[in-house]
Amino acid sequence: MGIKRIEATEKAKAVIAKLKEAYGELMFHQSGGCCEGSYPHCFEKGGFLVGSNDVCLGEIEDCKFYMAGDQFEYWKHTKLTLDVIAGRAAGFSLESTIDMGFLIHSRLFTEAELKDLEPVTAAD
Repeated sequence: MGIKRIEATEKAKAVIAKLKEAYGELMFHQSGGCCEGSYPHCFEKGGFLVGSNDVCLGEIEDCKFYMAGDQFEYWKHTKLTLDVIAGRAAGFSLESTIDMGFLIHSRLFTEAELKDLEPVTAAD
């Protein structure tokens, strides 16, 4: 099975469930740009055109999580955890409609984890 590259806190999972009730299937994308691009963005599934260089890190609550390929090169050695805070973080992201903001916590993978990571997949 392998070590997951992306996970979510219980608080983030609760916000995802609330957004799914309102919007249906969801997806995430993190571009790695400045300002709002540095936050993970949540969209209705298909509401964001994933680029040909983007990679899928995995799924959170049955929602695919994509990252820009060049950003992944910087983050490929890190374990990412999606979390949420009160207040608007990214205006284009669905959670901003309920005054919440997704954010990422990260830590380096251990040597053992690096040997057993789930593979990333190309954008589909």
